[in-house]
Amino acid sequence: VQLVESGGGLVQPGGSLRLSCVASGLTFSSYAMSWYRQVPGKERELVAAITSAGGTTNYADSVKGRFTISRDNAKNTVYLQMNNLKPEDTAVYYCTWRRAYWGQGTQVLVSS
Repeated sequence: VQLVESGGGLVQPGGSLRLSCVASGLTFSSYAMSWYRQVPGKERELVAAITSAGGTTNYADSVKGRFTISRDNAKNTVYLQMNNLKPEDTAVYYCTWRRAYWGQGTQVLVSS
C-alpha cells in the first residue's frame, strides 16, 4: 500500500488549501479513509474521516464547518478541502488507511 499526499504549503490566515492523497495497492473503493495531523511534541490527531462510498463523514470539532473531506474512487484519491485556515491548523497532514499505512505527510503552515 502506498499513500502519497500533496497540496500543502504556506497560506495566510483565512486562506484555503486542498490536500490530495493518492492511494495504490489496495481496493480503494472498499475502505474508509482518514486524514490526521501532527505538530511537533504532540500526538497525531484525527482531522476527518470518510466511509468507502463517501456517504458518511466525521470531523474533529476544531475543523467542523471549515474542512471538507471527499473522495473520488475512480481516481483512488481522497481530498481535504481546508477553508478559513487558522494558525492553529499548522501541522503535517497525513492520510491513512486503517491507521496501518500512512503517507509521507504534507506540511501546512498558516501564517501572516
